[in-house]
Amino acid sequence: MRRTPLTGWGRTAPSAADLVDVDADSVAATLKSDVTVERGALVRGLGRSYGDAAQNGGGLVLRLAGLAADAVIDEARHEVTVGGGVSIDDLLRVIVPRGFFVPVTAGTRFVTIGGAIASDIHGKNHHGDGSFGNHVREMTLLLADGSTTTVSPTVRPELFWATIGGMGLTGIVLEATIHVWPVETSRCIVDTQQAKNLDHILSLMEEGDHRYRYAVAWIDLMAKGRHLGRSILSRGDHARLDQLPARDRASALDYHAGLIVTVPPIVPMSAMNRTTIKVFNELWFRKSPKHRDGELQSIPQYFHPLDMIGEWNRAYGPHGFVQYQILVPFGEEHALRQVIERLAGSGAASFVTVLKRFGAANPAPLSFPAPGWTLTLDIPAGTHGLSAMLHELDHVVLDAGGRHYMAKDSHTTPHAIRRGYPRLAEWQAVRDSVDPDGVWQSDLGRRLGLLG
Repeated sequence: MRRTPLTGWGRTAPSAADLVDVDADSVAATLKSDVTVERGALVRGLGRSYGDAAQNGGGLVLRLAGLAADAVIDEARHEVTVGGGVSIDDLLRVIVPRGFFVPVTAGTRFVTIGGAIASDIHGKNHHGDGSFGNHVREMTLLLADGSTTTVSPTVRPELFWATIGGMGLTGIVLEATIHVWPVETSRCIVDTQQAKNLDHILSLMEEGDHRYRYAVAWIDLMAKGRHLGRSILSRGDHARLDQLPARDRASALDYHAGLIVTVPPIVPMSAMNRTTIKVFNELWFRKSPKHRDGELQSIPQYFHPLDMIGEWNRAYGPHGFVQYQILVPFGEEHALRQVIERLAGSGAASFVTVLKRFGAANPAPLSFPAPGWTLTLDIPAGTHGLSAMLHELDHVVLDAGGRHYMAKDSHTTPHAIRRGYPRLAEWQAVRDSVDPDGVWQSDLGRRLGLLG
């Protein structure tokens, strides 16, 4: 055990905790011997939550190990049973060559299975396939009293759905059985199209996303006026074997995911500012085709492009960055426009600005996705007036019936969470029933009033 400073991927709001590496066999004993009720315990995955969700200042943080090689694949049922500490990165290296793909992946593959469940991650296919929790068949949880229990949509369903999106505050996912997609190749076939403004991109996505499994739009947040919301729309699916060139079919399921470059440990100032982002965005938009169909891309290229740059968060400099992700329901597009207009008018320097359409919500009380639009952006934490601007946008989002994604949050308030998640009290009642002494804690849980 060692007292260790921890941050989220945004590198803001550090706190120090007693960090302990455990495995599925030792975690219960460690919890019993080392936890203090005052500050409690939390399990941490790979630290890719952007804010303080995986921190527990002054308390215990457990880092759960797991081996993808131990995963059990049921090829007939299209299911895999895997440890909660295994990363999606490692799991893909095992299952893709066997002809399977995870049902949902975030924009990074460096997420553990337990973290994917705790955050109920969503991807480019939510409009048709829902979020990660929709595809979990059952879980083995370590509870606050050190006991284990198996939960599923039909076995203790209230605890199952409280754990989906529950930010790690109901128990530790020791193991999960998830549905996986059968695939014929490790490539994707992708259609790309430019959209000239916000109305254009919304129309394209509304009219055509249903024809694709995956869809996402990158928005140029520096564009204004008649170009406001100009975008690059990328939609695709897993390539079939007959869609590959003949020379590549023998290696159709080969899977490689490496790095192109790594950002050095010390970046004295942010490389992401208004000037550089404006140039980046202009070049990014101009280099994209106005319309291109049927391009073959690798899985890392299509799903996880930023992962090809090691430690890319360092590019934001020593102050880090804030990722802001919101949901705006369908029918409230005026609020989405208002948010984008305010951000564009402020000159907010966001290179990673992404728009997706969500489909139906699942039964989890704290799951973020619901029918509507989700907008995600990264802004350097040192941006002048950032906090005031984001709180101003919070009101726009909440008044439209929207909400914020807690796995990305580092700035909002308990009031915003109560408004955005009207079933919070229901979740708290389930949590209190399995953790009456408040063993599971986190900086985020305390900051947002999740712990009561």
